[in-house]
Amino acid sequence: MSDTINASGQCLCGAVKIQTSALQTHVGACHCGMCRNWGGGPMLTLQCEGEVSFEGKNNISLFDSSEWAERGFCRHCGTHLFYRLKQNQQYYLPVGLFNLDEELSFDHQVFIDKKPLFYHFANDTKDLTEAQVFAMFGDA
Repeated sequence: MSDTINASGQCLCGAVKIQTSALQTHVGACHCGMCRNWGGGPMLTLQCEGEVSFEGKNNISLFDSSEWAERGFCRHCGTHLFYRLKQNQQYYLPVGLFNLDEELSFDHQVFIDKKPLFYHFANDTKDLTEAQVFAMFGDA
């Protein structure tokens, strides 16, 4: 299995379409409070290693969720489109935007120390705490 793939997806209403040629095949879960508040549960994402292009950009609303990141969503249907690091424009895209299954593997979780007790994934994953994530990104 390749580590990156070409992929296209769209929001629920189709007003925003996404295309990338370097989507990682490793699904990650974020358990931070912001992701859980934004989507009602952990955010399952794919990291993009290259350009991300959007058709229907005028339908994207942005929310500055922190000093270092912003979140994009469709202004019509509310679909979560991305989490993007401001410093390097690194995109994390919700896995549900893409019609992918066999190409993907769920292998890592971040902010594992913030995960509530009422759910647990059975997959064997690499788990990082909040402190480990911030150390890895240099406190963003």
